Amino acid sequence: MGQGHVLVDAVDERCILVGVISGSTTEAQAEEYLDELQFLALTAGAISEKRFVQKLQFPNPKTYVGSGKLEEIRKYVESNAIDLVIIDDELSPSQARNIEKVLGVLILDRNNLILDIFASRARTASAKTQVELAQMQYLLPRLTNLWTHLDRQKGGIGMRGPGETEIETDRRIIQQKIALLKAKLKTIDKQKKVQRGNRGQLVRVALVGYTNVGKSTIMNMLSKSDVFAENKLFATLDTTVRKVVIENLPFLLADTVGFIRKLPHQLVDSFKSTLDEVRESDLLVHVLDISHANFEDQYEVVKKTLAEIDTEDKPTVVVFNKIDAYDYVEKEEDDMTPMESNNYSLEDLRKTWMNKLQDANCVFISAQNKENIDELKKVIYGEVKSIFQERYPYHHFLY
Repeated sequence: MGQGHVLVDAVDERCILVGVISGSTTEAQAEEYLDELQFLALTAGAISEKRFVQKLQFPNPKTYVGSGKLEEIRKYVESNAIDLVIIDDELSPSQARNIEKVLGVLILDRNNLILDIFASRARTASAKTQVELAQMQYLLPRLTNLWTHLDRQKGGIGMRGPGETEIETDRRIIQQKIALLKAKLKTIDKQKKVQRGNRGQLVRVALVGYTNVGKSTIMNMLSKSDVFAENKLFATLDTTVRKVVIENLPFLLADTVGFIRKLPHQLVDSFKSTLDEVRESDLLVHVLDISHANFEDQYEVVKKTLAEIDTEDKPTVVVFNKIDAYDYVEKEEDDMTPMESNNYSLEDLRKTWMNKLQDANCVFISAQNKENIDELKKVIYGEVKSIFQERYPYHHFLY
């Protein structure tokens, strides 16, 4: 019955990627979105063999792409024995059903793929419950897709009831499951709130940022702990909190789940308790991967998500990580093509972002090579000390 865990046990499953260029999206942006989708597919265990992209005013409401493009995809799928097609948007239940009828293979949309990765990476009871709730919420409106055998029934007397009854029974079971999972999460939320309340007077700092920017590596470095980190998306699902001491000043540091564009709303809703760690923090450390061609777009995605949970106004330190991987390309004087992000030196970017951020500190580091880490510690120490002194002006503390 469930659609989750589709790719969890798959190894090097062969797939194709499908996207639409619509609205204000440029071809370059569309390719970058598909690069990310390819990385998501790889994280889930699928090898992307080909991309199909179509320019449309808006995605086709019936089949996402036009009929001609769908036929082109069908021929490629059949001649190359492809068994999985991944769409770079959320599909409506009818779109998914229509595409699957034409192509005759498994169709995953972006949301289903992300949910599947989350399901494979959930380790604690909290994360597993949150992912299962998100999957059930995603599955509920798509139940009819799972009853494709009913399409072969011709209706009429005696043919309508059983199928409808089975679907309604499944719908009721899923609704009951959703209610149970929500109740379970409420209990988990209460337990976490008590845990956060028991942490006393320590200042709370939360690492936030796009997925795969190096937050867990920074966490390990600052806390001398061993938080799971790898070069795949969503390596961290559960919030990890560690006590950190810089000089003689202790504080709590939380490593949080990475953000991503088009994050399924079911996940935003179900990961409320994870985001609570961000909400209740005193200081945000926003980590960016400066070696990524579109790090500025990723910065905006995270800022937008923070705004959705009312945390965008918190004191923030912006950390530009992976300077060791930054590929600076100096332009020739007679080169009239538009400037790319890597046509600016790190020093130029530092000046630009110091002016842009105004109220926030920015630090350029390589967590991997431990470059400029003392500067990062100094900046965080200054912010934490300032918050502590403002909160406890009469507290006798050895700074």
